[in-house]
Amino acid sequence: METQTDLTLDEIIKKNLNPAQLEEYNRIHYGTKNLDTLRLTDDLTSKCKEKGIDIAAYSFPAGKEELREARKVKIGLIQHSIILPTDKSVTEQRNAIFRKVSELIDIAASAGVQILCLQETWSMPFFLCTGEKERWSEFAESAEDGPSTRFLRKIAEENKMVIISPILENDNGTWWNTAVVIDENGNYMGKHRKNHLPSVGSFSEIGFYDPGNMGHAVFDTKYAKIAVNICYGRHHALNWLMFGLNGAEIVFNPAATISEFGESFWGIEARNAAIANNYFTCSINRVGTEVFTVMTDFKAKKTVSRTYYGSSYITAPNGCRTPALSRVKDGLLVGELDLNLCRQVKDQWGFNMTSRLDMYATELAHATNK
Repeated sequence: METQTDLTLDEIIKKNLNPAQLEEYNRIHYGTKNLDTLRLTDDLTSKCKEKGIDIAAYSFPAGKEELREARKVKIGLIQHSIILPTDKSVTEQRNAIFRKVSELIDIAASAGVQILCLQETWSMPFFLCTGEKERWSEFAESAEDGPSTRFLRKIAEENKMVIISPILENDNGTWWNTAVVIDENGNYMGKHRKNHLPSVGSFSEIGFYDPGNMGHAVFDTKYAKIAVNICYGRHHALNWLMFGLNGAEIVFNPAATISEFGESFWGIEARNAAIANNYFTCSINRVGTEVFTVMTDFKAKKTVSRTYYGSSYITAPNGCRTPALSRVKDGLLVGELDLNLCRQVKDQWGFNMTSRLDMYATELAHATNK
């Protein structure tokens, strides 16, 4: 039975406002009185309902222009739980996740998705809360030809879909938190490594892998110029800024985050970034509870668990956003984005023209040389 804590804020509000109040809430909270929903086929919605998958689809139109055609692209965000207990073998756990994600990508393909992003380290449990490294080392894989990349390359080619695959990368014995980009022909396009690593409570990633060393890559795909700001990087405004300066039109933020670490500002940070940098942002978080058995210093066993709250959402450069996906269910969020909106908002607000980057560059140089 659904409990109050299972509901998203959006669902709680919708259940408690009358139509007129809801319209006003939508105007203020989402940035539009009436959300532009995309119609999905009855077969697709029925299939998702039967399997307990939360699916939603929205449109972000731009104003009609005389000299430019609309530049519409369909993107998809997938959030999901792991399948098997974490004491099963690496191969069993990974293959079970592959089967689940394969089905979710099939649904995304049926909805016409052209660019798809998976959650942070999607093909494994997020074991970093255990403090153990060696025990989980076989989940780390090659970005170029590891099992996750090989699995998704075929799917990308079959569906003519660009896929962003965040993994735990092993590069000659050095670990990185990495997002692999696979193009619509199934080719490895490149990768981005997580720039900022948390050291907050049990989420101390510094002992597992190094901070990224690849800057702020933007991938010029067939459908859009995209970038990936992995998880904790969303707390750093300059991280978002650099992706925009490098030409990104859509920035994906795949994450693995729990309620105790900032659920209150989950719906704010990526939205702020979209407004400040005149691009679309897409936030993805995993769902479910992951339970681990770890050894203490006294050779005793203890249980460590983490519960993730999903709530994936999309924001446009004008600040309009979608409702969040479920806090507890696997889900697919589809967005039809007109990329012309990026420049239209730049022209309207003049943020680039008034940014004063030269002034900040001077002051940042001074601050870093103290």
